[in-house]
Amino acid sequence: MSGVSGRVLVVDDSEVIRQLIRVNLELEGFEVVTAADGAECLEVIRRVRPDVVTLDVVMPRLDGLRTAARLRATPDTSRLPIAIVSACTPADLDLGETVGVDGYLGKPFDPADLVALVQRLMRLKGHPGGC
Repeated sequence: MSGVSGRVLVVDDSEVIRQLIRVNLELEGFEVVTAADGAECLEVIRRVRPDVVTLDVVMPRLDGLRTAARLRATPDTSRLPIAIVSACTPADLDLGETVGVDGYLGKPFDPADLVALVQRLMRLKGHPGGC
């Protein structure tokens, strides 16, 4: 595997979860940038221009579903692949459908499932997906 297979912005208010996701994705060759909540995500996203975003649902300041809705409403990020990585309720999943989220992964998650989800979303973006 050569080079970086895409840039992922990981948004979660838990530093432990951010690091867990980062380590698993970096092992697969992804470049990982992190943010602690939706508000920080919206600030960081313009600078780093990620290929995929993973969002937790429950976060301070701006939750994951409201963040996803804002990303979808902004022309620059309206087609950005977004995954919810969270202990989702059925209501969260329905709201995610409404705002146009591309994938879900429930916590606790299997690292292999995380990698597979991000690779699938990279392909949505038109990235070769790494392998």
